[in-house]
Amino acid sequence: MYWRLFATLAETAGDTEIEVDSGAETVGDAFDALLDSYPTLEPEVLDDDGELYGHVRLLHEGRDPFAEADGFETAVDDGDELALFPPVSGG
Repeated sequence: MYWRLFATLAETAGDTEIEVDSGAETVGDAFDALLDSYPTLEPEVLDDDGELYGHVRLLHEGRDPFAEADGFETAVDDGDELALFPPVSGG
């Protein structure tokens, strides 16, 4: 499975697409693996309590697992796409 990172998160990690350990069973496992491999992302996506910032969007296979599934407990499979989006504005 892999993560797609956008905007400032891609800049922080130095890449737009990151493969994670296929042993991950949940979105949370894959998220932890991402942060273990790229600890510089942690302050960009987690608040002081270790919770995902409300303004950061996390998607699993194009869907919000917190609104449509079991959040970090959502099951993942090899080959799944996960994505992180920071807040973006434009004009």
